Amino acid sequence: MYWALLKEWAAKRRRSIWHVAVMRSGMLTMLVLTVLLAGLAFGWRTHRLGQFAMLKKQLRAKPKQDVLFRPGGQEVIKLQRTQMIGGSGPEFLSATLLPGRGMNMLQISAYLPQKGEVNLLASPPLSEATEQLSGGGVDATGAKSLAMGAAIETPWAGRLSGTRTPDGADLTAVWRGAHLNLPTSVKDSYGLDGAVAAGGLLLKEPSTSVNTNIMPDGGEARATFRPGNFDGHWLSQTEITTTVELSGRLIEMRIVAHNIGDTAEPIGIGWHPRFAILSGHRGQMILRLPEGLRAEVKDRRTGELSGRLLPVTGTEYDFTGRNGAKLGALNLDDSFVHLKRGMMADGPVAELRDPESDYGLRITATSPAIKALQVYAPLDGSFISIEPQFNYDDPFGREWAKEEDTGMVVLQPGQSTQWRIRLEIFSLSSASPEHF
Repeated sequence: MYWALLKEWAAKRRRSIWHVAVMRSGMLTMLVLTVLLAGLAFGWRTHRLGQFAMLKKQLRAKPKQDVLFRPGGQEVIKLQRTQMIGGSGPEFLSATLLPGRGMNMLQISAYLPQKGEVNLLASPPLSEATEQLSGGGVDATGAKSLAMGAAIETPWAGRLSGTRTPDGADLTAVWRGAHLNLPTSVKDSYGLDGAVAAGGLLLKEPSTSVNTNIMPDGGEARATFRPGNFDGHWLSQTEITTTVELSGRLIEMRIVAHNIGDTAEPIGIGWHPRFAILSGHRGQMILRLPEGLRAEVKDRRTGELSGRLLPVTGTEYDFTGRNGAKLGALNLDDSFVHLKRGMMADGPVAELRDPESDYGLRITATSPAIKALQVYAPLDGSFISIEPQFNYDDPFGREWAKEEDTGMVVLQPGQSTQWRIRLEIFSLSSASPEHF
């Protein structure tokens, strides 16, 4: 019994000594801290070894430099949006604009359920486009802008014919007795010969101001151009303001021309989009046009017109049916005028459909001043262009009857005119609203 009491007394004494030596003296705390610091030191050493290996890898790698492309000397504008979560139909994703080159819309990207993200315009990458849009050589008058993207054409759209100047470099056109000396550089874009000026004079103009706005489902960009009288080629001083608005299913464009000079001037405005044939099968593409007349082409080599306006019903140029018509092997470079407004639309409507890619594009001309649709679909081309424009092809030409309104808007000093269109994307496999 005494031995048991002695053992119990010894155990209590040891606990008492431990409590005094460790708990009160802080030795336990020190022990815990020592273990914790040892763990941290081991982790830090491992981290540093990993960083060192990463640093050596980065030093071995070649330095990466960001390249800024500035066609026309001005920064590119890119309107973009995020694809709708759970969306099942085609959507616009972005629009790339070149304010240094007359607000050319270099590219439109979209999501297509069957293909993913695609580029809708036939254009080179931005780096190549910057090289080509040099402003020199064949691009001296901006003609390269007509060979990519979707260029804006003003103070006229399409072509103007005239008499060659003695040096053969320019041509002279006549409007109400006034002589206009215009540059010619069309072989690179339209592949035509003869005394023809094409695409207007804005093609290589830089903007004087740019504004962008972020919107809930996309964005908006506005650029102003003050080219004056276009280096003496036009009659008055002109200010051009272009606005582009991007959303999921719509791209809306508005172009306003304002005569800020002291002389009356004719104004035409158009848009020259080169829509890519994504499948590569041109013949299966379907074109649908509003009812109207076709301007007869007298000479396909030069684009010369006869001045006659022909009905399209029952001809190979009839794309006015409810389901449109396939392009097949038809080589198109034709102007359609006297356009009728769509039954359920707020202007004449044209459609381009790609059955193999299950999508379509719809252009609605919402400005009454838009009098013509130029369709350019070369047989060997990888694109189809549908161009809504104020004026007929060759609006000053002598081939037209005096009573024919060829679409040029006359602006007196201080007056303005507006060109406006809406571009929609839609699915062919799901129901789409009827516009014709």
